[in-house]
Amino acid sequence: MSDLLQYWEVIRSYLAGIILLCGGVIVFIGASGVLRLPDFYTRLHAAGVTDTLGTLLVLLGLIILSGFTLLSAKLALVGLFLLLTSPAATHAVANAAHIAGLKPRLGTIKSETSQEQNGDKA
Repeated sequence: MSDLLQYWEVIRSYLAGIILLCGGVIVFIGASGVLRLPDFYTRLHAAGVTDTLGTLLVLLGLIILSGFTLLSAKLALVGLFLLLTSPAATHAVANAAHIAGLKPRLGTIKSETSQEQNGDKA
């Protein structure tokens, strides 16, 4: 029985580490999307979706690491709060930008190298 408990602890630690790593990677991808995307609305979408998913994965990894304790219940409540408020906050910011008259960028964006190759003068 003791060996089974030790194996479970090792499996739980590795599983939590993998989930924490996935959450961190998703948050990093969202941050790079905020830097790379062309306009406010696409940046907001990248930040809103990846921030929520990445943070929930990080919280899930921490819940797995903490076991069945009061801390895991508090982390679950934080995750539930984040799940309910993050999409609403993202929508509120996008709605405020729309009301302020911020227009989305339409069409595709050509890079400078593709314009030079095609002979276009910008």
